[in-house]
Amino acid sequence: MNSQPVFVALDVPSSGEALALAEILRPHVGGFKIGLELFCACGPQIVEQVGARDVFLDLKFHDIPNTVRGAAAGAARLGVAIFNVHCLGGLEMMRAAGESAREVDAETKIIGVTILTSHDAASLRALGIEGEPQAAVRRLARMAREAGLDGVVCSAREIGAVREECGKDFLLVTPGIRPTGAALGDQKRVTTPRDALDAGADWLVVGRPITDASDPAGAARTLFD
Repeated sequence: MNSQPVFVALDVPSSGEALALAEILRPHVGGFKIGLELFCACGPQIVEQVGARDVFLDLKFHDIPNTVRGAAAGAARLGVAIFNVHCLGGLEMMRAAGESAREVDAETKIIGVTILTSHDAASLRALGIEGEPQAAVRRLARMAREAGLDGVVCSAREIGAVREECGKDFLLVTPGIRPTGAALGDQKRVTTPRDALDAGADWLVVGRPITDASDPAGAARTLFD
């Protein structure tokens, strides 16, 4: 990966679209996020086609510890730079994922998803999670660190709280990035790219503001302007 701290979300339904975007964007970004849509459409081979060491594999494993142990080993065998599990799977599940992946590839980073950036306090309350998202994010990040994960996914609004809880070396990957004036889509807890970096994010995940632009490469180049 190069030094640009951006993973572009390749949330497209075909390998042709994904590889075309990767080709034009590779000089301008640090890597690519492969999520459920593309992975389910194309299978594991898309990771190799994009370039495994440039990939953040975003499948949010959440199952019993033994199942996630096997899935984590499989993700590590693909050679990806980063993959994630869901913190709501619990301490034992996260610990199993980290141990299993590192037995296969010690270079792969394993991070935990805290609270999706499509949630706000009202939608969390409907799920039985009381309080503001920041409190839940902080609690889940602490659990991820205890489980031995390398970091978490959180919105930029929670970076300060997670840094306070988990320290400066804990990897923070921040989605919900929207340049000033961009449409929010289904995101609720959003931040501009520059504000997210200034808050202390290590990596940003940016999708539609780049991939839906008429000039994706230009959108990537000017993301922090």
